[in-house]
Amino acid sequence: MQQNIQQHRVIVIGAGYTGASAAGRLARRLRREDVSITLVNAEADFVERVRMHQLAVGQDLRPRPFDEMFAGTGVRLRLGKVTGIDVDRRTVSVTAPEGTGEPETLSYDTLVYALGSAWNTQGVPGTAEHAHEIAGRDGALRLRDRLAALAPGSPVTVVGGGLTGVEAATELAETRPDLDVALVARGALGDWLSPKGARHLRKVFADLRITAHEHADVTAVHADRVTTTEGDVPAAITVWTTGFAVHPIARATALETGDTGQIVVDATMRSTSHPDVYAIGDAALVAGPGGKPLRMSCASGIPTAWQAADAIAARLTGTKLPTTAPRYFNQCVSLGRKEGLIQYVTADDRAVSAALTGRVAALYKELVCKGAAWGVANPTMGLPTRRRRMTTEPATRAKVPAEAA
Repeated sequence: MQQNIQQHRVIVIGAGYTGASAAGRLARRLRREDVSITLVNAEADFVERVRMHQLAVGQDLRPRPFDEMFAGTGVRLRLGKVTGIDVDRRTVSVTAPEGTGEPETLSYDTLVYALGSAWNTQGVPGTAEHAHEIAGRDGALRLRDRLAALAPGSPVTVVGGGLTGVEAATELAETRPDLDVALVARGALGDWLSPKGARHLRKVFADLRITAHEHADVTAVHADRVTTTEGDVPAAITVWTTGFAVHPIARATALETGDTGQIVVDATMRSTSHPDVYAIGDAALVAGPGGKPLRMSCASGIPTAWQAADAIAARLTGTKLPTTAPRYFNQCVSLGRKEGLIQYVTADDRAVSAALTGRVAALYKELVCKGAAWGVANPTMGLPTRRRRMTTEPATRAKVPAEAA
């Protein structure tokens, strides 16, 4: 006779691309009789973070309520803000949104940490006071209101020459050709691309009349300008896109974290210090090909979510652990709604000569974005049914087993 096993409590904190993907994949892998899955998030619907530059310029995004996305899956949504984690007592403190209801302490057997990241001011004076960010919906909506009130001919400066900055500048210039759009980059424009990719990016910038200030470090942000090592750049609005900083909660716990505050994990996304905690997406310090840490991105995050979910399911059901190592294939860049750039890369994210450009690349990027959102919105579709009976409890303290090394 099958021994009765107490229901195992899995809590996933954060419902971005990674957290929502992990919760849905776990629901597909495990039996509801054996495992409860609670997804904790501050907002009631899914935010397509890769489209925040579109939201900021006035485009409407399709709403994706979590209660519809996870209907019938067994995943329980708990609306609230995570305010603390006690990894020794295995509890998560949650405050109800906007002060409604009482604070709650949730107990877990397995925690999936997916709180992600926010904008990074890099400590530059004036950034927090005067710049706008598009790392989240609230920031994008604040920028949207400011842009809508901006008079024609006003200067808008985007700081940061990476993927987010390039997408923001081109989307803005295409939507608002009446504005004077500039981008400030620490290096050369598109220096992370292949020669073909960089040429196409410069062509699009020229067509959209975007001024690129290259090899310029920003030293201060003011209400009406950005100060750089190469001089001042006018800015009625400054959009700050110089990378991401992880949520500070992990560093406040006993979890082992790196210099960036990311949680140190093994190949299965399991914490190296606390085996009952898994970290995914931007929150995790993951070694990619050649030992190079994965960059914070949707392209990195979703594979780590799959890896963690499959590893949790494997350990609970006594089946084989996943062995697929995360790697990169391409970088997908939208350059407005009509232009795009697909830069093919090596496994460790270095550009190769091949690149796809133009309208075809724009359609490719749109399909990627839609596919990622569809995968989150349909968490139990597209996967074979492999719900297995739980047979064991994972080790929760002493040390990480050799199988995870």
